Amino acid sequence: MLMALFTNMNQGSQNNVLVNAIRFLLEPFAATGRLAIFWIKNLGAAAIFLVLAILKIFQKKQFIKIVQQLYYIGAKSTMIILLVGLFTGMVLGLQSYYALVKFGAEGALGTLVALSLVRELGPVLTAIMITARAGSAITAEIGIQRISEQIDALDTMRIDPLKYLISPRIAAAVISFPILTALFDVLGIIGGYVSVAIVLGITSNTYFYRVQSSLTSKDITDGFIKSIVFAVIVATVCCFQGYFAHMRSDSHGAKAVGLSTTSAVVLSCVLILLSDYVVTSLLIQ
Repeated sequence: MLMALFTNMNQGSQNNVLVNAIRFLLEPFAATGRLAIFWIKNLGAAAIFLVLAILKIFQKKQFIKIVQQLYYIGAKSTMIILLVGLFTGMVLGLQSYYALVKFGAEGALGTLVALSLVRELGPVLTAIMITARAGSAITAEIGIQRISEQIDALDTMRIDPLKYLISPRIAAAVISFPILTALFDVLGIIGGYVSVAIVLGITSNTYFYRVQSSLTSKDITDGFIKSIVFAVIVATVCCFQGYFAHMRSDSHGAKAVGLSTTSAVVLSCVLILLSDYVVTSLLIQ
């Protein structure tokens, strides 16, 4: 009996070792699966969140709230967008000039600056700057309202939080992003002119003739389409992170608001670049 018991113990220990080895080998796949399920759940929740918020934009008494958010997201971001656009155009003009001179193609400088700004740099940099200035503030504001139970108080007073807090911000973002992108493009082209025409001595007629002749309505339309896509992404991500800050599993209270704000900015920037590639691939066909 002792021999049989000893043999069973050895087999049991060998089985445990085998089970642990298999579990260790399968752990990366299990972790990948858990991560995929987490992202799919959040993506579905964010999509429902966005659809419900968009439906409430067209309800009564929303106009004043949208105007207030237009001032906060759009008007108060104007100066930083103009400044970044001007210096981006100046740097782009200088760098492009010294690259084109090597091929004797400095006359195409206006074309390069205009197309780079209107099709790519304008929408992307504008979206990132608005995310940094207004998006982070939106997440922090909504997150504080959530952890201080102000959103629960709205529910108690039979005021829809999505209609009151989220819908005006999404509408204001969709209106503000294309306008600010257009301002960025104009200041960028002027910045390119300042750096190459004034500093390097290229005639303004050549520069602006190239800008005018190279840009088409499709280039401008594509840039506006990108800016609207970025507006929906940034507004949804920032509002969603703040609205559900109390449901974070890694923290609670003020720390949850801080981490949600960081997540909103990082995730928005990553999604801006990712969606930029996808939208460009679709529009360029």
